[in-house]
Parts: sequence; structure tokens; C-alpha cells
Amino acid sequence: MTNPLVHELVDLLALERLEDNLFRGASRDIGTKYVFGGQVLGQALSAAQRTVDDARRAHSLHAYFLRAGDIDAPIVYTVDRARDGKSFSVRRVVAIQHGQPIFNCAVSFQLDEPGVEHQLSMPEVPKPEDLDPPAPIPPEELARIPVKLQRWLGRKGPFEFRHVYPRSELKPPKRPPYQQVWFRLADRAPDDPALHRAMLAYASDFHLIGTATFPHGISYFQHNVQMASLDHALWFHRAFRVDEWLLYACDSPTAQGARGLARGMIYSRDGALVASTAQEGLIRLTTEA
Repeated sequence: MTNPLVHELVDLLALERLEDNLFRGASRDIGTKYVFGGQVLGQALSAAQRTVDDARRAHSLHAYFLRAGDIDAPIVYTVDRARDGKSFSVRRVVAIQHGQPIFNCAVSFQLDEPGVEHQLSMPEVPKPEDLDPPAPIPPEELARIPVKLQRWLGRKGPFEFRHVYPRSELKPPKRPPYQQVWFRLADRAPDDPALHRAMLAYASDFHLIGTATFPHGISYFQHNVQMASLDHALWFHRAFRVDEWLLYACDSPTAQGARGLARGMIYSRDGALVASTAQEGLIRLTTEA
């Protein structure tokens, strides 16, 4: 693992244990105004996984974002060991900053067992190597947006992305509410399935709710658009590695009441459905020019 950005992500998800059920994680400023939602998702899952026997794997996570996170302060995660049954375990996690909860979630774990199996087929899309990486934004266009967002758009993160249908986030066209994005970690990661699940939780917050903006020709990067994640659900179905190409197939069935709903299915390169997501987010148009 030689990529410093990947190494930083692994460190970000390796929480400091303060007590049996109490953990502390650092925050990272990646150019967003507040703590990136994927960071809290990944860290909360990491905390929950640290309290469960390795034989039990996380299969679902249901979360609510309660307050915006402060990028300049650490986050404390408290884990409630709600249940340990013969096959399933449940953990409740609360993320706290400045004495207030900013996020909570429930995570369910299961011992591996056989059963019936089926899945929807992966969409037919070009291979990731046949797609170009996102083109850099021209400096004159980048200069028109706030400095924070300039850093977000101009940064290189720990994941590589290949968009099947690229669009300009600064001048977004109107299009149907779906997209497919290939992604993978930019370097090889340790052979730790729990770490790969936490990193997938982190990455699952990219692109998802943005799909709900497509029919309206708007994006998070416009001055008069306010967006924030409200909740997030994630289901793990099959084994995967985040350092190998995964396809994120997203759609948005509805938007109303200043909220949009988006769903995602994550496939491995060989077509296995490895995870599913759903998220509702705030999408508010302001009077600011």
C-alpha cells in the first residue's frame, strides 16, 4: 500500500479504542463544508465491527444524519450491544461531537449460512478501462465557485472513478435520473473483509443522492442549491474487494418536498451483486444567485 491517500483512508477507519464500546475517530477536510457523510458511515461501521466476533459479518446498516459534522473536531462513537443471538447480532452506534449526537445507525451481523440465491443482472455497460477518467475542470470555470468546492473538485481522493455517462457538475444538463459509475480504491488494500466493508460504506456516499438532481439540471456545486444526506441504508450481499473495479448503478425514483430518493446496486466486475444502497437527501433551491 504505497498510495498516501489510500493509507490515510485506512488510518481514518482504524479508530482509537477508548473503552470496550467507545471509540474515537479523526475527521478529514476533503473540501466539503462539513464532515463527508461517507466518513461517518465508514467509521460507525468500523466501530460496530470491532464489537462483534469476526465470524459474524455485517449484512445491513441503517443510518440517520442528525447534524452537520465539524471537520476540525474528532468524532466519538458509542456502541450499544443491542443483541447477540444464535445467528444474528445487532449494534446501535451513536456518533457524538461537541456533546451532541450528529449521526446514529443500527448494524446487523449474521453468521454465514447457505440458502436460496438469485440477483438482478448487472447493466450492460462499457468496461472501466474503455472509459476515460473525469476530465479536469478548466481553471476559469473552477475560479467561479467557492474555494472549498474548488478543493473538492480539484482533489485526488483514495478512489478512482469512471463515469459511463459523464456530465458537467458546473453546467449540468437535464437527463433521466440514473447513472452508472465504475470505482475502485487507488491502491491495493490489506486482506481484511471488515476493512473492505467499511471502505465500501465510505464510497457508497459518492454519487448516490446526486442522481436525484439529474432531471432538474442542477448540482450540489451551484450557489442556489443546498443538499445534505438525511439517511442512508446499505446492504452487503456477497464478498468483494474495493481495490477491484465495482459498478455503482444508481437511480432516483422520486423527488418531492425538498427531498430526493436514490437507490444503488453495486456489482463486481464479473456481474455479482455485492451490495445495495438507498438514500434520501435534502435538495433545496434557495433564492441566492
